[in-house]
Formats: sequence, structure tokens, C-alpha cells
Amino acid sequence: MRIAAISDIHGNLAALDAVLADIAARGVDLTVNLGDILSGPLQPAETADRLIALDLPTIRGNHERQLLTLPPGKMGASDAFAAQRLSDGHRAWLAALPIDMRIAPDVLLCHGTPASDLDYYLDHVEETGSRAATPGEIEARSGGETAALILCGHTHVPRAHIRAGGGLIVNPGSVGLPAYEDDRPWPHVMQAGSPHARYVIAERGVEGRWTAELIAIDYDWESAAQLSEERGRPDWAVALRTGRMG
Repeated sequence: MRIAAISDIHGNLAALDAVLADIAARGVDLTVNLGDILSGPLQPAETADRLIALDLPTIRGNHERQLLTLPPGKMGASDAFAAQRLSDGHRAWLAALPIDMRIAPDVLLCHGTPASDLDYYLDHVEETGSRAATPGEIEARSGGETAALILCGHTHVPRAHIRAGGGLIVNPGSVGLPAYEDDRPWPHVMQAGSPHARYVIAERGVEGRWTAELIAIDYDWESAAQLSEERGRPDWAVALRTGRMG
């Protein structure tokens, strides 16, 4: 079985289309979407239309929750931009998305960790910044979950971790936003280091073990950066062009 996992599209339709074309060329059994789909200064409504038509197995991320529950005055700029452009149909689609999903008895989709859409799974933030999480930290965040394959997103940084028992946890990175900054629980940046659109193909071998190929592909990120500048988000323009926060 071959599963393509996409995550953290953030309304970047050009990146999404490039990733979907690459997936189609490689051939997979199933494509899944791990959330944080629309928020950002690019093309939230158009991205929603594309994905609704595809009807992929999809879970919601923290930004979907925020779009549905926060009053406009409490939203950040990325959520507020998307919220103003979504139709009732778009909102109904988001509201129907589950917070997690099992696409097989031993394959779990989650956005952050199995218990949270905000906590980082394979990365750790401390006062000095972010780093890769240790095996012990990862197991603590697993909360006893024993799925052979766990696909997660949220951090925008691609990583794969083989658990002590042979299970695999994979974050494909972000389709549409390769870097961002946050202040929870301490100020930090998350950055993939290049502007490429990212996703993963996970494959189950004949002996039942899962492996993963982390994939980075080209797309027209300059046009996406220019659009973000036109919409008053120079921070996004830097991230889209470089994969870094300055």
C-alpha cells in the first residue's frame, strides 16, 4: 500500500496543484490531507473548491478549528483573511472534518499529536528555540498510541521517526508555507530551509513495515510570494521565497 500525505496547504493553490500533479505521476493508492488547509493571504476559497471536488480523506487542523470557533476580533491575520472569503458551503465542509482519522486499523492521521492539534510531535520548543524531539519526548506525546503508521503535520518541518517497536511517525512538511514564527510556548521559528512544496509517500513493505519518502518539488513560489506582498504579508513573501523567516 502506498499513501501520499499532504499537510499545511494554507491556501497556496499553486503549491497544491504542483503536489497533486507529482502524486499523480508517481502513482499511489490513497492521498490524505492532514489539515491547516486554507488560512493565509493567498487563495483560500479556490483551495477549498479544489479539495472539496477531490473528496480526499481529510482531517482538520488547529486553523480549521480557529476559523470555525474564534470571533473575527480574536483571529490572527491569516485566519481573518480566509474567514472573510469562505462561503457557507466552505464552512460546512470544514465543520464536517474529523479531528483525526484511522484509514486502516494501524494507520492514524492526526494534525499535531494524537491528543492535540497544537502540540508539536516530532519537534520540541524550549526557551532557546526549536529542535528535533527526542525519542522519549515523542513517546510521551504518543500517549500510548500504537499505530504502525502515524501521519502528522502542524510544524511545517518534514521529519520521520522510527519508534522502538518499529512503528513509523512521519510529518510530510508543508505544501504551502515552508516557514513561520510563533510564540507558543516560547518565541521560535519553524523553517524547512527551502521554498519547495513538500509531501510524503509512505509505503508498507511485504513484511508489513512502513517506510517513507519525503518529497520536495518545485512550483512557482515567486508568484505566490508576490501575491502575499500584494495582500500586505511581506513575512509570507520571505518565507515563500526562501523557506526561512529572514
